[in-house]
Amino acid sequence: MPYRLAGLPFGVTPSTCEVQVGGGRLLARFGPWHIQTARANIAVVSITGPYTFVKTAGPAHLSLADRGLTFATNSDRGVCLIMREPIPGIDPFGLLRHPNLTLTVADCDGLAYAVQTG
Repeated sequence: MPYRLAGLPFGVTPSTCEVQVGGGRLLARFGPWHIQTARANIAVVSITGPYTFVKTAGPAHLSLADRGLTFATNSDRGVCLIMREPIPGIDPFGLLRHPNLTLTVADCDGLAYAVQTG
């Protein structure tokens, strides 16, 4: 519940968050933020977590350490996707590119499997 409340002012709700894998592509939407990339652009898939609430709750988060992007709805587990070529995501013009994306989804193992196999 704390993550839902923290996300509301930013338009992050269950109806505005989704991850799709299919047709050789990955699409992730998190409120007003979205990314898409070819599955072939994903070099490494790993399960990560736990995370601190402050670093993950609310809007999409940009890591100042490595420019990674996080779409988080919980602090327990997520799937970190390391890209071959950085992807746009946090800014509306696509100027800032992210070398990795972390997604906290209900089924981390299922997402990791889907990204790796098809």
